[in-house]
Amino acid sequence: MVNRMRATRSHRNNRRSHHALDEARVSKCQNCGEAHKSHTVCMACGWYNGRKVLDIAAKAAAKSKKKQASASK
Repeated sequence: MVNRMRATRSHRNNRRSHHALDEARVSKCQNCGEAHKSHTVCMACGWYNGRKVLDIAAKAAAKSKKKQASASK
């Protein structure tokens, strides 16, 4: 069977004109001034919404300790 009411390329593309992705929203950290995604913890200092949520220094220390342990094996 043949599709009689076929959408032309222009009709199809006009319909899809609203499908484009927007750029990610970027906010400025209140604590350190670094740029980060909106509604997300700042990965530079670990603060979110005016309070400390992550201990970045401890996380980095644990990561380096794990890396050293795997390298020594």
